[in-house]
Amino acid sequence: MSPARGAHRALSPLERWYWIADQVSPLNVIARVRVRGHLPPELLRAALDDLQARHPLLRVAIATRPDGRRPRFVPTDRPIPLRRAAPGPDGAADAGLPAAPGVPADPDAGWLREVNERELADRVDWRAGPLCRAVVLTTGAAPGDAHDLILTLPHCVADGTTALSLLRQWIEHADRLAAQGPPGPDARTPVSAEPALPPAERMFPRRYRGVTGALRLGGQLLRDLYAVRRHRPTRVTPSRFVPFTERRSRLLHRTLTAEQVAALARACRRERTTVHGALAAAMVLAVAAETPPPAPGHVAIGSPVDFRAVLTPPVPERAVGAYVATVPSFVPYRPGVSLWQVARSISGDLAGRRRRGSHFAMVDLVRLSCPPSVGASGRFVELTERTGPVNLCLSNLGRYDFPDRIGAWRLGGAQFVAGLSVCGYFVATANTSHGELAWNFVHVPEAVPDARAARLVAACVDAVLAEIGESAAGAGEAAAGIEPTAAGAEGAAAGIDETAAGNDATATGVAAVPAGTDRGAGT
Repeated sequence: MSPARGAHRALSPLERWYWIADQVSPLNVIARVRVRGHLPPELLRAALDDLQARHPLLRVAIATRPDGRRPRFVPTDRPIPLRRAAPGPDGAADAGLPAAPGVPADPDAGWLREVNERELADRVDWRAGPLCRAVVLTTGAAPGDAHDLILTLPHCVADGTTALSLLRQWIEHADRLAAQGPPGPDARTPVSAEPALPPAERMFPRRYRGVTGALRLGGQLLRDLYAVRRHRPTRVTPSRFVPFTERRSRLLHRTLTAEQVAALARACRRERTTVHGALAAAMVLAVAAETPPPAPGHVAIGSPVDFRAVLTPPVPERAVGAYVATVPSFVPYRPGVSLWQVARSISGDLAGRRRRGSHFAMVDLVRLSCPPSVGASGRFVELTERTGPVNLCLSNLGRYDFPDRIGAWRLGGAQFVAGLSVCGYFVATANTSHGELAWNFVHVPEAVPDARAARLVAACVDAVLAEIGESAAGAGEAAAGIEPTAAGAEGAAAGIDETAAGNDATATGVAAVPAGTDRGAGT
């Protein structure tokens, strides 16, 4: 691998903000999928090397001046770290071993523990690079064994779409190499490298660049400032303040079955809203319900917007980078309001913000106000705490078409998770793949204690299932993140989220402002 082919440029303001936030508290984006079938370790290693050779931003580290300023991507020749581990005793049944009498084994316990204890908690080593690491959790040693593949990247080079796309590409490279026969340097077909792309800000549509663009974006920011002062929207209030450098993220995992997803999609069409609107409405209602009297008049929630498709030129899904910005919605609330009324309010507001380019305004605000280094970031981080759009946030990719089969392997459970760093307190990521909807809630456990987070999650799931006439049992009960549904359920979910093409992945707010940023109405 030639390090000279890696990207070599300064971080953009948006990338720099994510990099700074990660230094204060880890800000990772994580993708996971379960692969069933024989998957030799040497094949995974070779495929990961090919994936790295394809993408310039997977062959870089970050260097700075001695004072920590002027961060830039610099080439590195270090391979992506690949760690193999066993999922632990709770995953014993997945390996064909007996579970404890009367206690069903949780097939997700292994990867959930891995994500909570390591992937959300530990930074990717940006000084040494590369800006990615991989884990394989394997149960069984037969042709029918199961492997949880996990990729973790810092948010400065990835969003949820990036992470899931790289996970898929990793398996596709493995399939290509398996078809070529036993590995050998002379027998392997060279990998075609992707071009090194400029920062996203340089590819903004023309109407959002130059003096005219600055005036347009400035007007949008002023409208949001006015809305915040007028409505004073409710935000998630921490049970206790946790110093920024001590914050860590914890995951609570839930799943909607294919049947539940289909019922939800039908209900959303009937109610003239989107799945993103319904999920976000459930989160708004849960937060409003725990707010002490008087009842809030408005609740703020962020929705990341994916702007890949509208850049010049458009950026393909397979490209590495963070192409999202979180926009805020200030949602009207009164006691007794229905989930569907709130959902329509969120969907309508988000559609309008996307048409007006509010996501570009958020990125532009970062350009104007992002600190030069972590040492100079204190005031900006405090502003994020007070007004940032990711305090309460839903990053929903909508329907993400991860294959059910690649080569000889069966795939299921593809999903992503985003760390919070200093950006939020209660954030969810969602995507519908293999027919099921993964709804992953992340909280800061010292600020939103486990019992409180579990109540909020239960309220969110209950609110959605109540509208489709089901009990919460089908979506998982345990605060540890148990998925009670059968792996690999297929079908349904076509058209699950009409706005899915514009809401993204990492729920970690892009800007510390009275508005918000991240991907489109259904990240």
